[in-house]
Amino acid sequence: MSDAEGKCRLDKWLWAARFFKTRSLATDAIESGKIHVDGDRVKPAKEVRLGQVIHIRRKELEMHVVVRGLSIQRRGAPEAALLFEETPESLAKRENLAVTREADHARRDRGLGRPTKRQQRDIKKFTGIDW
Repeated sequence: MSDAEGKCRLDKWLWAARFFKTRSLATDAIESGKIHVDGDRVKPAKEVRLGQVIHIRRKELEMHVVVRGLSIQRRGAPEAALLFEETPESLAKRENLAVTREADHARRDRGLGRPTKRQQRDIKKFTGIDW
């Protein structure tokens, strides 16, 4: 899965590795500073080489990946997964974030959102309006 010259553009590689649906989305992310290569802010035409570390930030997702293969063609997900390897620190951080997000999702402060049955009865009694 290696390119003939051993190099390819960063925006094409991000698209081929399936981090972004289109090259233009990858280009926008690079230009807005959400993608860093070896700790430096780069341009979309930056050449990606094997062994480089790429930092990708999207919404809550933050990943550090090491380039393991080069491709300028978008292929299936199993082949795209061979193009990179996530660092162990990044993987652990994402797993912790997922657990934290699940715990936050289940918590809801009482009184927020829809009224409870008891609150609905009190509202009906107070206003005299029958829904």
